[in-house]
Amino acid sequence: MPNTMWVFGYGSLIWNPEFQVAEHHIARLADWRRSFCMRSIHHRGSVNAPGLVLALDASAGASCDGVAFRVAPGAEAETLHLLRERELISSAYLERNLVVTLANGAQVTALAFVIDPDHDQYCGGLPLEDQAQIIANAVGGRGRNRDYLNATADHLAQLGIEDPDLTWLSIRVAALAEDDNAVVT
Repeated sequence: MPNTMWVFGYGSLIWNPEFQVAEHHIARLADWRRSFCMRSIHHRGSVNAPGLVLALDASAGASCDGVAFRVAPGAEAETLHLLRERELISSAYLERNLVVTLANGAQVTALAFVIDPDHDQYCGGLPLEDQAQIIANAVGGRGRNRDYLNATADHLAQLGIEDPDLTWLSIRVAALAEDDNAVVT
């Protein structure tokens, strides 16, 4: 299949691909890690109050487990257009074709969106507590930042993919939300 297109999802693409999928598999991408290293000024925050979204951050020796989606035949051009509109809204992501390993051991080249570490929205290395404080309160064009976190963490858990940072963040952000909703007497 010379025109086969694969897309690697590691965040919201896992639970909301927004393109026609022919098949999907758990997959691993070597030398990259999933992290909340991009300030979101559109989808999960604003220019005045940025949120955080996940990105692939280069990290030698690390790996990121996610989902490889094979795009439905005939939907490749439309998928590429939709993904570029969604992911390249502020040019903080870079479009890359990277080799991912499927759970069955096969390797495919998949389109992935990785963070540009030279972009002003890059914020790699933020402590988890700082991430939680931002995520708990940020809201953007696609909704609350904490909903994005929870949907991603829940779907990773359903797939059997462990991500200790996202698990910790989900618990901490929930506690912060409870604190915000508590009635002071």
